[in-house]
Amino acid sequence: MDNRAVILRALRDLGIPYALHEHAPMWTIDDCLALPGLGLGATVPRNVFLCNRQQTAYYLFLSSPRRAFRTAVVSKLLGVSRLSFAPADRLPGLLGLQPGAVSPLGLLFDLEKQVELVVDDALLRHERLWFHPGVNTASVEMATGDFLGRFLPGIGRAARSIHLPDEEDSGQAPPR
Repeated sequence: MDNRAVILRALRDLGIPYALHEHAPMWTIDDCLALPGLGLGATVPRNVFLCNRQQTAYYLFLSSPRRAFRTAVVSKLLGVSRLSFAPADRLPGLLGLQPGAVSPLGLLFDLEKQVELVVDDALLRHERLWFHPGVNTASVEMATGDFLGRFLPGIGRAARSIHLPDEEDSGQAPPR
């Protein structure tokens, strides 16, 4: 059974209502934000796969798609020195995913719990979230509360919440 089918079956088994949206391959957050059907109150999170310098600790960081992202800021908030983008070749083994389809739904495959889920609290303002179900040619839409309160506990996981400072709070200019 492919990972997409495993993820969809897990959602059904956990009793989580979802909508499946089929689409052309989406490679960037801008591609995803242009998806038809992405309505008011819903968003596609920015999913960033990170690791420490030694590649002994891994993090999946989710934020609102337009929030500024700087590894140094996230490193400081997590109390981890020198976070960087994790090597793409670690995705299949840790999360059962390929580059372009990074999603917290892949935590289902992280049986040894090697990847910590970190969520910027601004993302929680959205009523519904869209995630790739193991492939970038479809998106699963579900209530934010179901993701946090049913999916994560259902697979024995939790999210660590952090607060990314707004640009004016951080004293840094917004990215261009």
